[in-house]
Amino acid sequence: MTRSVLERPVAAPPVKAARRRAKPPQDRAGYLFLLPWFIGMLFTVIPFFASLYLAFTDYNLLNAPRWIGLDNFTEMLGDPVLHQSLKVTFVYTFVSVPLSLLAALGVAMLLNRGVRGLPVYRAVFYLPSLLGGSVAIVLLWRYIFGLDGIVNGFLGWFGIEGPGWTTDPDYALTTLIVLHIWTFGSPMVIFLAGLRQIPVMYYEAAAMDGASKWRRFRSITLPLLSPIIFFNLIQSLISSFQTFTQGFIMSGGTGGPANSTLFYNLYLYQQGFSQFNMGYASAMAWMLLVIIAAFTAVNFLAAKYWVFYDN
Repeated sequence: MTRSVLERPVAAPPVKAARRRAKPPQDRAGYLFLLPWFIGMLFTVIPFFASLYLAFTDYNLLNAPRWIGLDNFTEMLGDPVLHQSLKVTFVYTFVSVPLSLLAALGVAMLLNRGVRGLPVYRAVFYLPSLLGGSVAIVLLWRYIFGLDGIVNGFLGWFGIEGPGWTTDPDYALTTLIVLHIWTFGSPMVIFLAGLRQIPVMYYEAAAMDGASKWRRFRSITLPLLSPIIFFNLIQSLISSFQTFTQGFIMSGGTGGPANSTLFYNLYLYQQGFSQFNMGYASAMAWMLLVIIAAFTAVNFLAAKYWVFYDN
């Protein structure tokens, strides 16, 4: 006998349809909390693509953009001032970044030896990294290295007549490199956290086998700390390529003396907001993006040869 309609089992609704109909309230709350981020992205994405378009135009803020193709990029090849700004930026980056990381690692290792009052020392060393890029610190730095500043006053006690550190093209960039090295607090704190995660038993076992301090540092500390070194290296490289405030304040916005502190970002600012050459400035910004991406990619490719991971 056939079953009646009432006796037949009712098919369960599809799982996907049931899930679609019953959205958990926490999902809606999550989207609500993400809403400010989505709104903020509009202020990033729109200028991002606008600058890409302007890089291929002649635009001076007064007239409508005029499409000129690759002319801005070809003009860069013959721009001697741009070449000088690249030279300044590269010298600043490749000298200050390694020295800053070495100073950060050295201080972190000293603090990791169980110094009393560690939070106080950590805060003192970290403070310059918060203020190093500020206008006030750069003005203070210009005063310290001025012709009648503290450095020349100290040298005068020994009968040495110091140069104008900030007005001499041979020394102006050096003062900014020293400023960057002084602000090693941020990578130092990260190094210190990494050193505290290395098991002490590794050092004890190596010491029992007769390994020297240098051998323990080279065979234990550096390999286990290599992911953090890599992270700090990438962060420092990107930050150094984007340096602007130090050169702007130290030189009064000119990049002087003799373009010795003319960072790439400072020259980009001059083109965009002093000469209103927004098309050329946009092309320079995209060139900087390519440079940073290239160096980051090279570091990631080389990381497999020296960065050690537990897994």
